[in-house]
Amino acid sequence: MGFARGGNSVAWRPTNKEWELIPSLSPLSGSPLLCHAMMASASMATCFCCSSFSPPDLAAVHSPPSPPPSRRHRRRRWSCTGGTYDHNPLLHPPPDPRFPLRLPVQDGGGSSGSRLRIFSGTANPTLAEEIACYLGLELGRIKIKRFADGELYVQLQESVRGSDVFLVQPTCPPANENLMELLIMVDACRRASAKTITAVVPYFGYARADRKMQGRESIAAKLVANLITEAGAHRVLACDLHSGQSIGYFDIPVDHVHGQPVILDYLASKTICPSDVVVVSPDVGGVARARAFAKKLSDAPLAIVDKRRLGHNQAEVMNLIGDVRGKVAVMVDDMIDTAGTMHKGAELLHREGARAVYACSTHAVLSPPAVERLSGGLFQEVIITNTVPVPPDQRFPQLTVLSVANLLGETIWRVHDDCSVSSIFQ
Repeated sequence: MGFARGGNSVAWRPTNKEWELIPSLSPLSGSPLLCHAMMASASMATCFCCSSFSPPDLAAVHSPPSPPPSRRHRRRRWSCTGGTYDHNPLLHPPPDPRFPLRLPVQDGGGSSGSRLRIFSGTANPTLAEEIACYLGLELGRIKIKRFADGELYVQLQESVRGSDVFLVQPTCPPANENLMELLIMVDACRRASAKTITAVVPYFGYARADRKMQGRESIAAKLVANLITEAGAHRVLACDLHSGQSIGYFDIPVDHVHGQPVILDYLASKTICPSDVVVVSPDVGGVARARAFAKKLSDAPLAIVDKRRLGHNQAEVMNLIGDVRGKVAVMVDDMIDTAGTMHKGAELLHREGARAVYACSTHAVLSPPAVERLSGGLFQEVIITNTVPVPPDQRFPQLTVLSVANLLGETIWRVHDDCSVSSIFQ
């Protein structure tokens, strides 16, 4: 699932007697033409390139450099495989040589002159750093602190006037704190005369309160959408909303991306016979999600767990629709909160003769006692993404965390560049 743009152009720019090589990709193969840097001084030049290239004339070190190629020619090939949460692309290069790290994008004076700005809140700074690294940018400088009475203070430490600003802040637990922080960040950017403000919300809290199930209930998802809109956001970028109708709650454009390609790529790398796989929906409401997942997973058969929910965060499994005997069951859901649904579903699948059970979810909220339920031995592997940060005390041997940084980074670039977002998933 990749594409490549750009020509065979190479740009050199001097920084403190160093020449940094900005590679581009071949429009046919997508392979990097040059991937390292050249050190140049007045007396010697050493090239560490993976292919031959004539170094620039050293006499031109102090002369004005040639204009760098456009942003479009410096774009990278996108991969939906982001690696594990423990892999920090800022410290270690990605293992796949086809997808090298972006070098910092320069537009007239470095990152300060860029019209694309990435700022991070305190909810998931690691994911924000990975997104900025994919885009070849540095995170914007922002000051966030809390007063003694619990109030939040936000101040941008650099100008964003006329810039396209993207604020990375999932509304994960503590949901109210992170939501309020996002609203204040949006307000700060609006008052700083940002051209556009996009709220990048990898995990959208309150998404489950999207309809009235009983009388006198609130629809908190609509309320949160109104708050983000009234704060001054021009666009929202969300990942795997709990229900599609939540998009209609916003009066501003919403780019809804899916984390399934990241999980599908990981499952494709495992040595599991496609004929032995059956995709399981943990409830009737997730049938459409599981059917789409099964279609992309070699058109695997589908099974459905019929459950009757007794109350909030409480579920009781009744029966199974479909055959899983002797199969590898892959349970697919958009989020894991207390893991009650997954736990009871796995118990049922094992009683029905499933050979192994995998749990796949985009958002891992992991409220107690989720860790105890998931690590109890019912699951061969629990596969999640890093839309919600996973602290060290919530990790266990069966847990695999994949990164959606490349996916969100590519989406941010396409929004900034006025390109199609839906074509990523085609």
